[in-house]
Amino acid sequence: MHADVDAFLDHLQIERRMSVHTLDAYRRDLTALVDWADAQARGDLRGLHGEDIRAFIAAGHRGGLSPKSLQRRLSACRSFYQWLLKHGHVSANPAAGVRGPKAPRKLPQVLDVDEATQLVEVPVDAPLGLRDRALLELFYSSGLRLSELVGLRWRDLDFDGGLVTVLGKGSRQRSVPVGSHALRALTEWRTESGGTSATPVFPGRGGAPITPRAVQLRLRLLAQRQGLFKRVHPHLLRHSFASHVLESSGDLRGVQELLGHADIATTQIYTHLDFQHLAKVYDAAHPRAKRRKA
Repeated sequence: MHADVDAFLDHLQIERRMSVHTLDAYRRDLTALVDWADAQARGDLRGLHGEDIRAFIAAGHRGGLSPKSLQRRLSACRSFYQWLLKHGHVSANPAAGVRGPKAPRKLPQVLDVDEATQLVEVPVDAPLGLRDRALLELFYSSGLRLSELVGLRWRDLDFDGGLVTVLGKGSRQRSVPVGSHALRALTEWRTESGGTSATPVFPGRGGAPITPRAVQLRLRLLAQRQGLFKRVHPHLLRHSFASHVLESSGDLRGVQELLGHADIATTQIYTHLDFQHLAKVYDAAHPRAKRRKA
């Protein structure tokens, strides 16, 4: 059973180029399936049926797993069996018709425009001030993922065209506009750091790219220094970027392209966020609104 799982994980790593974080999640979920099948004496994973997958998910539910974790576990099973089906190892995907429990969809927290401006305008005369300003401005200007930002080299930035080219999830490359404030901050940071085309835009120790953890800790510290007491993290700036662009443009497809989402359903959460904002404005402003208590 482990041989099939290992081969599938090799496929995800080598051919699909999935991130380490995603691979670890698949490995945990499929190892749980192997352990469950072994404990239930169900034999080879290739012989499992739809009722077996339902029983596996139900066992996780009884074990206290959240709906979101169970949905992720079911997704791993579907992908695994789809891969086995493609290679002729099974005649059908037993997880295809199995539904997981519905998880409440949480809307992402965002900074409002004033808060975002307050955060990114860190003093440039402080130690590492130019680097911090460039990092924050680029996050908010272009809505990059943390992994995309830490992997940037100077050659990925087109200062004349105002673009940055990144390698996103699934090794999908995209070019995203960079705003004038971010370009100015990056130009000043490059002058100070002496970066060349091949060097990381944000180097860490020994000239290697800065680590994701270092960026997370730095953002938390900078937010406190700037007087923001929300939980500030890299993805919060990405959420804020998406929400503010959608609120101003109303162009959902455009926001999808900017964020690098493969499925527009992922981007649609920002329409719910935008409507929630409009509903609050309506409730606060309309004399006969009072639809519900806050």
